Amino acid sequence: MRTFKVFSRQGCHLCEVMVEELLPLARGRALVEVVDVDADAALREEYGLRVPVLTCNGRLLCEYHLDPAAVEEALRDRTGNEPEGLPS
Repeated sequence: MRTFKVFSRQGCHLCEVMVEELLPLARGRALVEVVDVDADAALREEYGLRVPVLTCNGRLLCEYHLDPAAVEEALRDRTGNEPEGLPS
């Protein structure tokens, strides 16, 4: 099963919105994990103020706002390969 990770932080309104929009799309089709970037110094360094960030099985899908088309593409990919993400 696919795993979506939302890199987030407490008190981030955009993060809350992304999770709220993602959950119905993923329900029964993928796992959703919310990762607090402030709980890990390396993640805090990597993401800084750049949250929320959504990945699927390690591939970047979108930043700041949910891209439902990218989520659906990741869910439809039956090859086991992840779709091309946004450039880093």
